[in-house]
Amino acid sequence: MKRIIKNIIIQLTGKPRILFLVDSVGALLTTLSLFVVLRTFHESIGMPVSVLTYLSILSVFFCLYSVACFLFLKRHRVPFIWIIGIANLLYCVLTITLVLVYYPQLTALGVAYFLGEIMIVGILVFIELEVAKAIKK
Repeated sequence: MKRIIKNIIIQLTGKPRILFLVDSVGALLTTLSLFVVLRTFHESIGMPVSVLTYLSILSVFFCLYSVACFLFLKRHRVPFIWIIGIANLLYCVLTITLVLVYYPQLTALGVAYFLGEIMIVGILVFIELEVAKAIKK
């Protein structure tokens, strides 16, 4: 797994624009999951609908940011990679906090979903920050 991530970092260091595309697709999937699926079945998840709505709005902004970077940035991408990497890290911290706050009412499925999302976004954060460091060298 470590070697796979290292290879991904090497590939994305040469094509950092793709990182924004990956991030935007991930944020779009998160938005759809939170707003459409989880809100519809919130009883099976245990997270309040309002929290799911706010998280989905946040992920829409991440998606729009990454799409804009993908489409319009031609050079000097490193600061923008750092921004989305840190934003994704803060999203993970927020999600962990919400899981802890709402843990008594979350179902096993809800905990599994949010922990899975944190793991996936966490890996993306690591890759984004490592790519930014590698490009800066």
